[in-house]
Amino acid sequence: MLVSNSPQFLRRFSSFNLLSTTMASSSSSSLLLPSVSLNHHQLKTSSSVCFGTLKHGFRRINLDKSRVSMSLSAGSTTAIDDALFTDYKPTTAFLFPGQGAQAVGMGQEALKVPAAAELYNKANEILGFDIVDVCINGPKEKLDSTVLSQPAIYVTSLAAVEILRARDGGQQIIDSVDVTCGLSLGEYTALAFAGAFSFEDGLKLVKLRGQAMQEAADAAKGAMVSIIGLDSDKVQQLCDAANEEVEEAEKVQIANFLCTGNYAVSGGVKGIEAVEAKAKSFKARMTVRLAVAGAFHTRFMNPALSQLESALSATEIKTPRIPVISNVDAQPHADPETIKKILARQVTSPVQWETTVKTLLSRGLVKSYELGPGKVIAGIVKRMDKTSPIENISA
Repeated sequence: MLVSNSPQFLRRFSSFNLLSTTMASSSSSSLLLPSVSLNHHQLKTSSSVCFGTLKHGFRRINLDKSRVSMSLSAGSTTAIDDALFTDYKPTTAFLFPGQGAQAVGMGQEALKVPAAAELYNKANEILGFDIVDVCINGPKEKLDSTVLSQPAIYVTSLAAVEILRARDGGQQIIDSVDVTCGLSLGEYTALAFAGAFSFEDGLKLVKLRGQAMQEAADAAKGAMVSIIGLDSDKVQQLCDAANEEVEEAEKVQIANFLCTGNYAVSGGVKGIEAVEAKAKSFKARMTVRLAVAGAFHTRFMNPALSQLESALSATEIKTPRIPVISNVDAQPHADPETIKKILARQVTSPVQWETTVKTLLSRGLVKSYELGPGKVIAGIVKRMDKTSPIENISA
């Protein structure tokens, strides 16, 4: 499926928005990490929902001794090299959507699967409102808000994992996943799936993220526009030309490197207007103003940083059991403290999705799955490589 360039699709799609117990022995350098469940602090096997590759118990990750330093003293911690996953070789990937993928009616299929329905019940308790009602009944204007759409997509995407698990052969597919990533907000979903933090903690972070981004957008009015039909160099030249005509506070930048021919520009309203006015002279096919609250993934989101940093600092984050590719630098990170810093930076940094997908494909990715509402990511992958198999698991 190719990404549509219709204005209706682009407005909807580009509303993206654009984080251990150590068991060692002298005879082994392996690290045992617990699989994820709704109660992340329980290390015993459980029948509760988990997003790990094993439904019960532990999964062993073999770590190179040169990359892991272990102290055998009581109360010791394990220092893990952040470059642990640098040489990853992907075969099966889970890809999670970001803001803009939401649609009224999503979640109906998930309610038919007990484990998925339980996620919504748990989410209702954490959020303090009925997220299922918002997902299924909307209205659209309510679901599209930054504050509500982010937790709604997070929960629905992880519910899609449970839908897949309930299928014949679904657990085997989940067991085979060796890399994951998500578009902007979807990075939090990917980290939850990979066991970096619990479902509950991830949802709390996503809720706060949406609120902080909305507050930042209210504090400094900005806008976003999709530029269709130009490569990234030409879009940068377009931004440079627009910035020559506006004050510093109104300047723009590329905020989402989505795929060749489709990039989102973010910045002050006057800067965005200058981009729109000059786009045809740069031979852009079209521009589409996006229905978003502000200039996401730019310095305009700086006011959101302190809240995010504080929340991330207080959250238990562990080394993911599989590589999770960052939106900020298109690299996997293993060190929990680095992951926290990367997640905070993400709201003010351009999304490197194009590089992420290209890297997965160039490293030998065999098949990928898009889990959650919409089919945006499948369209991007097909646009970059028509032969690459990808399946959508919607909820």
